Amino acid sequence: MTFGRIALARVPATRGKIHSLFSTTHSSSSTNRTSPPHSRLMSMKSDNLVSKLTSSGLLKTRGLIDGKWVDAHDGDTIKVLNPATGEVVANVPCMGQNETNNAISSAYNAFRLLVGGISSRGLVMGVQLLLCCLCRLASMPSEGNGTWISPLQYDLLISHKEELGQLITLEQGKPLKEAMGEVIYGASFIEFYAEEAKRVYGDIIPATLGDRRLFVLKQCCLFLCNPFMQQSHEFLQPVGVVGAITPWNFPLAMITRKVGPALACGCTVIVKPSELTPLTALAAAELALQAGIPPGVLNVVMGKASDIGDALLASPEVRKITFTGSTAVGKKLMAGAAGTVKRLSLELGGNAPCIVFDDADLDVAVKGSLAAKFRNSGQTCVCANRIIVQEGIYDKFADAFSKAVQSMQVGDGFSEGVMQGPLINEAAVQKVESFVQDAIVKGAKVLLGGKRHSLGMTFYEPTVISDVTEAMLLSREEVFGPVAPLLRFKTEEEAILVANNTKAGLAAYIFTNNVQRSWRVTEALEYGLVGVNEGLISTEVGLILCSPMETIDWLLKTYKMSVAKQVAPFGGLKQSGLGREGSKYGMDEYLEAINAVHNLKVIGIEEGVQSRPFESDAWKMTSIQASHHLYVNKCKSAPSPS
Repeated sequence: MTFGRIALARVPATRGKIHSLFSTTHSSSSTNRTSPPHSRLMSMKSDNLVSKLTSSGLLKTRGLIDGKWVDAHDGDTIKVLNPATGEVVANVPCMGQNETNNAISSAYNAFRLLVGGISSRGLVMGVQLLLCCLCRLASMPSEGNGTWISPLQYDLLISHKEELGQLITLEQGKPLKEAMGEVIYGASFIEFYAEEAKRVYGDIIPATLGDRRLFVLKQCCLFLCNPFMQQSHEFLQPVGVVGAITPWNFPLAMITRKVGPALACGCTVIVKPSELTPLTALAAAELALQAGIPPGVLNVVMGKASDIGDALLASPEVRKITFTGSTAVGKKLMAGAAGTVKRLSLELGGNAPCIVFDDADLDVAVKGSLAAKFRNSGQTCVCANRIIVQEGIYDKFADAFSKAVQSMQVGDGFSEGVMQGPLINEAAVQKVESFVQDAIVKGAKVLLGGKRHSLGMTFYEPTVISDVTEAMLLSREEVFGPVAPLLRFKTEEEAILVANNTKAGLAAYIFTNNVQRSWRVTEALEYGLVGVNEGLISTEVGLILCSPMETIDWLLKTYKMSVAKQVAPFGGLKQSGLGREGSKYGMDEYLEAINAVHNLKVIGIEEGVQSRPFESDAWKMTSIQASHHLYVNKCKSAPSPS
């Protein structure tokens, strides 16, 4: 089983060296166009930015394995490009199976330390320190009372949101405000799961026989439920080693959304970020090291996607794969995971319908559709891929929507007032061009845009196309770019049929002022997320993107907490994926539920063991080992303090 091969621009071994953003050397994957004037004007500013990030210690150019920064064993590197200019930002290792296997061994050894009881307290404290420091929470366990965490101050991610936002814009291209919003959004996953880990409970089920007890064990390792009650029966049940494969469109938030719950549950993780945007992942790993995470708990490898993926799938030590990306790669992961029967969480492609009914508030529909379509230049899995408008409001909506799109400022993400940055690379632009050309050939009409932007490089004009039909690529497949296709419908039933006529089922949007219709259509749509009169449906992300950064800073400083809360699950139906991320449901993806049946007639405390071991200092010091031995192995002697 192999992944689709990705052509990587390799360069001579310059391990750990930063390339000038405006050197004369270009990657083979960069465009041959002459750099436009705007990129030359950005030269001084970008050079200063790279120097600033380097001096801050956040611009890392090596992989992280077993707590050490490492290069590829053969010295190969790949270029990380600024999509706005095409210039080289840095070289990072082009890793493959050897490095991935080393990372797997490191993660597995760290996990065995935990489940084997060897220095488990130290590892638990280390993992907790990561979660707490990344959330500005104190992690000072109190002696004897079971309290491990208390809110105290901002996390490291929040305190470095400006540098991380700049790094995201540098390698991914999105406007700086969006990038900083992603940092805050991403940090909220760490904050949420640091607290949610306290609320992972098992269960006691009434048995048909009075001398038996049925237990469901689903206890994460990080925050111990009170182990001093004699009725408690809980021990570690994390899944194990997790391989997290993340995309380039949200280079920080997609990592924290996976790593947060995994670490909270006691898993160890190998992160494989996109080779297009590895620098943000490495910066996050550096903050994890600063927070005191133990070696092997978090590893980062990047480079040859097929080789890394194959190594993760082949290893029996990797018990779970979590992936965000295309449906095609997701299917390959499912096939590859069958050999070792791994657990999977898949967040795959979408083809989101945005249905605008005649009775909708026109202004609300225009603003909501604009946000749903053009955030991150249309490069999100929940972007409105088809705007389906009822014929009674179609012309008015098309006119108002086109005017709103025309007002969008396109440019380098660091420029003031920019609402749309570049696409990620030349291949992305060519895909958009082919979709638009297909629509034109089949009779669609371009109302706005429809071509590359005058800025050149990978900039594409915000585009609105009318008279789109279901026979066109724009309706059948995910364009992943700043193109808004407008389809027409007559009845509610027709709208539902058109919306559901796809293999995808991730996100959908409805605009209507009819409450009954909103519920009726929501329940009829085959999608995991539905926004009603709302274009930003990732939990409370709208507050981040729609508020001035000064307001967000004030909220953070005043309330000592993230402005985003991950209280709702995220995931799709049909071929848009498996499982859920975010919210309390995201914890279940990294936990095993064990059914334990106890015959109380034959379980007892042998001679020489304290009758109330829950009150002993030994129990309090080694509660994990004690609960395991006392109830599972019927321990023969009280455990000694470690």
